[in-house]
Amino acid sequence: MATRLSTFLKISWAKEPALVMSSVIRSLTVILPPLSPYTKYSIMTNEAMPYNYPVPVCNDGNMPAVPSHPQDPQGPSLEWLKKL
Repeated sequence: MATRLSTFLKISWAKEPALVMSSVIRSLTVILPPLSPYTKYSIMTNEAMPYNYPVPVCNDGNMPAVPSHPQDPQGPSLEWLKKL
């Protein structure tokens, strides 16, 4: 089997090297991305990013239950500023 493959590659390289190289490049584009370390980091980044982003709400003072920041459930406390 290996001899048939090597014979085929020798003959095809002698006749059409551009087709052989395009086939090699195409096969490498399929094989190499899962082996790349960047794939790991891109997967980790995609898992960390939320799919739905919070919509900012303009607080005009009439909505006390609406937090000013999505991660801050009661809004930022400015007590530390008053104590200065």
